[in-house]
Amino acid sequence: MKWNSVPMISVAGVSHAENKYCMDIRDTIDLVEASTRPAKLETTPLPYSEKELEPVMSRATIDYHYEHLAKGYAKRYNAGEGNANFNRAGSFLHNKFFPQLRAPKAANRPRGAVLTLIEERFKTWEDFKQQFAETAMKIQGSGWVYLSTGGDIKTIANHAVRTDICMLIDWWEHAWALDYQSDKEAYLNNMWKIINWDVCNERL
Repeated sequence: MKWNSVPMISVAGVSHAENKYCMDIRDTIDLVEASTRPAKLETTPLPYSEKELEPVMSRATIDYHYEHLAKGYAKRYNAGEGNANFNRAGSFLHNKFFPQLRAPKAANRPRGAVLTLIEERFKTWEDFKQQFAETAMKIQGSGWVYLSTGGDIKTIANHAVRTDICMLIDWWEHAWALDYQSDKEAYLNNMWKIINWDVCNERL
């Protein structure tokens, strides 16, 4: 057997040159992420009072969800505590979620560009809500579900920064537990009453 014809293999199963190349790529990615990572995060102020979303979202939920959890991501990020990417993404998503809410309105149907997007992709508002609910109910564990600017219904596991969010629903347990216990379906049905479609239209 000609052992000298066999290339040198690293423990990872790739050549030294290939391994170094992968490390260089990872270093480059880390540098890019570091350069685009903000030095400080801020939590967007609520455009309504803590009791204005009742009865869809109680004052107690707002106090816990916004004042403690949403603001907590920014505080931990700024203090250098925990996982920076996780805290940054958590802050980012809540800064998308809370500003798109408004006081409850029974017939709160989408309008403008959002309605056009929905009807082009799902035919009707009712069909969209059904597919959105089906997607949301399939989420296992914590996450988010959203309508993308391209008209797709997408999910996010835990937290992650996304650049194509048009309308976003928080699917973590703390979003509904105080007001709806385990009835996630009721939570989602009521959330449609407090979506500010004008804000969503501005994202398109």
